[in-house]
This record gives sequence, C-alpha cells and structure tokens, in this order.
Amino acid sequence: MSLDIKKNDTVMVVKGDDRGKKGRVLSVYPVKSELLIEKLNIVKRHMKPNKKYTQGGIIEKEAPVHRSNVALVCPKCDKPTRIGSTALENGARVRVCKICKEIMDR
Repeated sequence: MSLDIKKNDTVMVVKGDDRGKKGRVLSVYPVKSELLIEKLNIVKRHMKPNKKYTQGGIIEKEAPVHRSNVALVCPKCDKPTRIGSTALENGARVRVCKICKEIMDR
C-alpha cells in the first residue's frame, strides 16, 4: 500500500451503509487493509471508566473500513477515482488521478 491511500487523504465510501459519504483518513492499517475514516462507520461501544473515558458508558467512535470499500477523491476534479503512478524526472514515484491525470501527491 505504499502508493495507495495514505493518512489525511479524502476518500468516498462506495459500499456499505455510509455509501456516498466523504471523509478524511485518520489512520491506515496496512496488514488488515483497513482505514479509519473521520466521522464515518460510527459504532457504539460499552466502555468501563478509565483515564480516557472517566464517565464510562456507551461511547460512539469510528470503526475501520476495508480498503476495497472506498475510493480516493481527487483534490483537483473532486471525483472518486482510481490511482495510477508515474515517475518524475528525479526518479520519485507519485500518485496520479486516472480521470484528470493530475498529480495527487503534494
């Protein structure tokens, strides 16, 4: 997943209950091919009181989404797209939008 979806990318969910919603990637779990997306795939968990949740009770938080259920959103054309890669003159590999052919890496 080196040239795939990375942290802070914008993605759109293409399958599941949150289909059509966009969000920012909070973290990537490459071993399981899962992503944690901000404010999407919210689940309720029963938590005991601890340092982070002093009150305890029912907590709503994001659950991971499989990588195959999301598509990267191109920052230029603002459409969900597949990712290509190309080499620059200095030899670095960069991600490229398949729709508008724009470089996606900063």
